[in-house]
Amino acid sequence: MSPLKYSTTVICAVFIAIGAASGEEVKIFGVVGGRVSFRPTSINPPFTSIIWKHRNSIGPVVKATEWDEDGFNTPNQRFKGITTLDKETGEITITNLNFEHSGLYTIDINSKEQEQKFNLEVLAALPKPEIKIEKIEINPNAVYLICEYSETIIWKNSAGETLKGSPHSPKGELIKVEKQGNPDVFYTCTLKNTVSESTSDPVYERDLFEESGHWWIVLIVLFLILIAPLIVFVLLYKFWPQFHEIVYNHLKGKPCIGGTFVCFGVIVFQKHSVMCQTNFM
Repeated sequence: MSPLKYSTTVICAVFIAIGAASGEEVKIFGVVGGRVSFRPTSINPPFTSIIWKHRNSIGPVVKATEWDEDGFNTPNQRFKGITTLDKETGEITITNLNFEHSGLYTIDINSKEQEQKFNLEVLAALPKPEIKIEKIEINPNAVYLICEYSETIIWKNSAGETLKGSPHSPKGELIKVEKQGNPDVFYTCTLKNTVSESTSDPVYERDLFEESGHWWIVLIVLFLILIAPLIVFVLLYKFWPQFHEIVYNHLKGKPCIGGTFVCFGVIVFQKHSVMCQTNFM
């Protein structure tokens, strides 16, 4: 099973209208470093001047950008180089957003403030989450996966199923996962807010549980590899007279490992005890 590709996704701009009718407030969300554009729902040309004003919680009302017969102007340093205005539609665009751009925006057309207002909230881009693993001592076939963040958290498995998390103190969520017997099963944690989402690297089952119980298979294989030549030698020596004679004639009186093999065969099969005499020592 090959995992889906997970990556951090950032939405550069988002426009959410809580109320688009004239006189109602429009809620807008943006992400740090991104861009937003918004404009009045209904305006009536011809225009002689357009002024966008901005008010946040840390200062007075300022002009974000304006246009009149003398052309375009961005009087406030907060908006210089990042703000444009469409004089045909009244649309304002702000790029390279930061937190100080949050606040209430109003528009004056032909020196008259329009009733519709725009409330911009700039949010931080979400970091790439990291899944923490917590062992369960009383159950080696289960673990807790923890995502310690304050945003909305979405857990998924390799089948694409959404898993229900439980609150984790002081923040975040956790899920309990049990061993499935498939090392390619994996889990991810996704953070999500209004303007962006970010997904962790997958955590695989093969990294969560120790492959206990397989060590004895390795030992058996190693034992067979080591003992197989000796077994073959002994069987040939016992049941193949020609081989028996060759071994006896060539190893008689010679201190070599073959003599050891023959002695072993003699002991096992209780035959040809003469092979274990001192001429093999």
